[in-house]
Amino acid sequence: MKFNDLVKMGLRNLFRRKARTALTVIGMVIGTISIVIMFSIGYGMRDSFIEQVMENGSMTVITVSTWGYTIDEDGNYIDTGEQKLDSDLVESIKKIDHVKSVGGMLQKNLQLTCGKYNSGMMVYAMDSSTFESFGFPGLTQGEYPTADHKDIIVFGSQARNSEFYNWGSSRGSNSKTIDWDRDTISFTFSDYTVNENKKAFTQVIKNYAVMEESENYMFNYYAWMDLDYFKELYTKYANTLKLEDRKKAIASLNKFDQIQVNVDNMENVTAVQDAIKELGYSSSSDMQYIEPMLQTSKMLQVVLGAIGGVAMVVSAINIANTMIMSIYERTKEIGIMKVLGCMLKDIRKLFLFEAALIGLLGGAIGIMLSYLLSWLINKYGAPLFESLLNTSYMYGETTGGFSRIYFWMPFVAMGFAMVVGIVSGYLPANRATKISAIEAMRTEG
Repeated sequence: MKFNDLVKMGLRNLFRRKARTALTVIGMVIGTISIVIMFSIGYGMRDSFIEQVMENGSMTVITVSTWGYTIDEDGNYIDTGEQKLDSDLVESIKKIDHVKSVGGMLQKNLQLTCGKYNSGMMVYAMDSSTFESFGFPGLTQGEYPTADHKDIIVFGSQARNSEFYNWGSSRGSNSKTIDWDRDTISFTFSDYTVNENKKAFTQVIKNYAVMEESENYMFNYYAWMDLDYFKELYTKYANTLKLEDRKKAIASLNKFDQIQVNVDNMENVTAVQDAIKELGYSSSSDMQYIEPMLQTSKMLQVVLGAIGGVAMVVSAINIANTMIMSIYERTKEIGIMKVLGCMLKDIRKLFLFEAALIGLLGGAIGIMLSYLLSWLINKYGAPLFESLLNTSYMYGETTGGFSRIYFWMPFVAMGFAMVVGIVSGYLPANRATKISAIEAMRTEG
């Protein structure tokens, strides 16, 4: 039997009983919608969890802070006290398997000055050679510090947006919008009171760069410096202080405020944290928060997938029932085909084609309606989902949508629908090939 003859006969037979075919296709449409939407909600919830955590940093980064804490089995925070973070610890962490890079960080407040106007900003200092491995964003202006050119301050995309104020102004405007390319801007540190017998330290900002917008707030609102350059400037500042404060300031350069650890893969983050714990230090990472979310998401995907699977099984039974009824009604037709010499495999192909076509039509319509339903869920269903899952309270507002249909889902759903149709029609097709031609010819119809 030629392929075009197969298509013509299959379509003719399906449209012979339009109502029954339509109801069977509708069943497959419902099954397809159930599968696609259920999985889109599951993946949407998972992605929302990940994106909300990613807003605060990378999932492969571990932070060891001066003041450590652990989380017990009940989710309670337990203070572990002050931790000594120094260069020796950095070297020890570097030896742990799966660690890509380690950076000790110092954190200080800058006092910015432009004429009579002042502002403040937080600055972080770490080895600039680790910037790339920690995923620092691209730059809209300037360049990152290099081994030969470390005297560069890198500002976050939003770090320079704050106003400068003249708090001593008695008239007129006490604020000023700074032109960073034209105005002369300098900074100093504000940790201690300067010795009145010495000239206060100030550093004019000459070389700077500006980061692109990032999902990580630390790259948006703070300034960054190379660690060596920072220590050089802070030492100059310390030399302007009283003796006791100078000793404290110099000593503060020998211990880090936190240590950042970059792991080669998010799956190894927990193992690296366990290794750090064996060194006697507590640490934190976004994986601590996202693992329970991902477990919840996986459980949700299983439940929703099972619901969609039940709907698809019902659709498969409906197709099988339709094909069996079709065989009973076309028994004499099958007998005639056999008498005319039609091969058994062609008869089988005919019924399998009809079953696959039902699956294909139902899948195609179901996928189109799934996109519409997904849009409606994201537009009108967010309050319901946030209320049921309490996501707005626990994880922050979900902005990406609770239903997300990936590009591969329609293809998988279409293929699955066709496979369900073929499998559902296989037994009826085999039954058709076993009908006796003589008995079939005796059938009235």
